[in-house]
Amino acid sequence: MLDLPFSFAVELFNQPMSYSSLPSLDGRVAIVTGGARGIGLETAKALKENGATVIIVDINAELGTQAAKEAELAFEHTDITRSNDVAKLAAAIQSKYGRIDIAFNNAGIFFNAESEACSDEDWHRVIDVNLHAVFYCCRAFGKIMLEQGKGSIINTASMSGIIANTPQPQAAYNVSKAGVIMLSKSLAAEWAKKGVRVNTISPGYISTEIGRGANPDWKAEWMRLTPMGRFGETREVASAVVYLASDASSYFTGSNLVVDGGYTCW
Repeated sequence: MLDLPFSFAVELFNQPMSYSSLPSLDGRVAIVTGGARGIGLETAKALKENGATVIIVDINAELGTQAAKEAELAFEHTDITRSNDVAKLAAAIQSKYGRIDIAFNNAGIFFNAESEACSDEDWHRVIDVNLHAVFYCCRAFGKIMLEQGKGSIINTASMSGIIANTPQPQAAYNVSKAGVIMLSKSLAAEWAKKGVRVNTISPGYISTEIGRGANPDWKAEWMRLTPMGRFGETREVASAVVYLASDASSYFTGSNLVVDGGYTCW
């Protein structure tokens, strides 16, 4: 293990992230859903830095337009919980760019409530966004990749898909993310011989707007239970997604890459 003085390690960690050491994605077309902020936007920037043509997709037109302008990315306003709209989006991107090589199906919502008080409407809303929409995107983008004979799909799951978080109650969220992991494994098995890889990325507690705004008591418990003792950074997730999108991970399919600072070690 590399033994670095603490001060130097902190300085090294705080340096701007460069994705240029990762395999090139030149000539590839990438879609990032939920790309207007957080992990989605950081990953879109990373994919672009590595050579891909990137289209971010978001339901928030104002935020998406602003993010795309600032990062010099293309933007498509789409409600991915509507399967017909996702199919139209895929067709439009294929028509304009000629192909879809990478799909980072990242859009999702967080929800917590005691299960006995969780309404039907809240349950369905979480499943619609976090699971149904991921399937719609995999199906629409995957059809194009299957025609091409090659493609990489990365779906955002969560460590919550393999453990039950504490202290917050969030059964709907946990179930939706567990579903994403199994959906991805199933598609990976179906499409492996047709050249399309499907993997999941499972972040732990990441320093996003949602994470930073969480209940302070919860955050203290989260950090106590995370061996590395800190939130992850969006760039640490983005670099893992770029890896799964690239040919460096050519023997990866059906895998769930957990980026959680060790939380699931316990």
